[in-house]
Amino acid sequence: MTFPAQLLALAHNLCGEFDNREQAIAEPPWYVHLCLWHRPVALFQEDSLTIFAEQANVVNLEQPYRQRIMRLFQGSDPDVPLKVQYYMLKDQSALIGAGRNPALLNTLTPGHLELLPGCVLNVTQQFLAPNSYKFAATPPPDTRCCFTVSGNIVQVSLGFEVTQDKFLSYDKGIDSTTGKATWGAILGSYCYTKREQY
Repeated sequence: MTFPAQLLALAHNLCGEFDNREQAIAEPPWYVHLCLWHRPVALFQEDSLTIFAEQANVVNLEQPYRQRIMRLFQGSDPDVPLKVQYYMLKDQSALIGAGRNPALLNTLTPGHLELLPGCVLNVTQQFLAPNSYKFAATPPPDTRCCFTVSGNIVQVSLGFEVTQDKFLSYDKGIDSTTGKATWGAILGSYCYTKREQY
């Protein structure tokens, strides 16, 4: 399938290895030094582009976490031309470390994934220069991103902005009783710089 230029640009901007070194050095009490991998995977190629995401604390790279799948596709609303649908892995242990070892992703199939219906983002773009965009991804109104981990329901608030060399993550864990953020980008976005393009 031929994909729209904006969708290809979104995938290009998202794919790579990132870290937030500068932010962690400048504000160590508030931001842990993290490494983030966004690896392209060959799933859902009939209508979308798909990315495996994983992150790790730089002092514990051998213990990555937050494995997830981001499916990028064209929406039907001209005001919100692009969307990101999130999936979780049914067995997260099977792909631990795939950010650093992408050969592990060769075994990934749609059957390994669980769709997270409320975990979707609307993506808008801002033209910066020829072949250069800034994308902003926000949840649709009145949606809740929830999933179950070890029998517990987890609620998160998702969102990001991305350019060719920066990725700002607004992801936060939410206490479903109080509605308050409990982890993640509580004081502002995690500001990642792309170190390697995939």
